[in-house]
Amino acid sequence: MMPVQCKMARVALGWGTRDLAKSAGVSPDTVARLERGERLRDSTMIVIQSVFEKAGIEFIPENGGGVGVRLKKPMP
Repeated sequence: MMPVQCKMARVALGWGTRDLAKSAGVSPDTVARLERGERLRDSTMIVIQSVFEKAGIEFIPENGGGVGVRLKKPMP
């Protein structure tokens, strides 16, 4: 997960930094550091990405058009 993907995912879900921090069990400052591009522990990154994925976010890797996120299509 790239820093910009974190912010994009939050916006897609309508979450502020505090919402994400609470869901991931980290401080709001940790979320801000991530979005500024500071390096976090791998375990912290895994937790944050997992929270997003459980909330319905899919991470799109670099594929010639840049990284991104999207909401998962609901199962019928």
